[in-house]
Amino acid sequence: MIRVVLAEDQAMVRGAFAQLLDLQPDVTVVATAGDGDEALAAVAEHRPDVLLTDIEMPGRTGLDVARELNERGDPTRVLLITTFARSGYLRRAMDAGVAGYVLKDAPIADLVSALRRVHAGERVVAAELAMAAWDSADPLTPRERELLQEVTTGASNADIAARLNLAEGTVRNYLSTAMAKLGARNRSEAANTARERGWL
Repeated sequence: MIRVVLAEDQAMVRGAFAQLLDLQPDVTVVATAGDGDEALAAVAEHRPDVLLTDIEMPGRTGLDVARELNERGDPTRVLLITTFARSGYLRRAMDAGVAGYVLKDAPIADLVSALRRVHAGERVVAAELAMAAWDSADPLTPRERELLQEVTTGASNADIAARLNLAEGTVRNYLSTAMAKLGARNRSEAANTARERGWL
């Protein structure tokens, strides 16, 4: 029996997935979670074989949860599920130790197959996601990503400089370089573009 914790912030989607998975003779959903913090707590309590988690959730994302479990050396294997084939997510998912990455609009049979394969020790990546990652490499440096992430919170250049112990001019220079790389007219557009491509 494959013991699964299911993390998904939309209650209706979470309930539907849980019911569909429980129909499988070799799968049991031992707990569900509505955000990343709940997912971590459920994994700690239930010790599932697989955590099936959405990427975009309130608080900690599915990627954050996967990274934390990987750093802890937790044996639970992580299967990410997402609506978007964003190129940057796949590289970050692999770096976070994720075992599988599939799209929500795939047939349930594909999801169950991916779940079984991940449980068996394989690594599974939807073909659409692999192609998206192949076609679009992340041009940003870690520092540029860090600053653009701060921009998404609404922080000003002065706020970012104070928070990261940088000169305001240095923040401007990093953001200008990131804008040029992304073909963006301003820092907000650069941050949005990077987020849409899964690089933040």
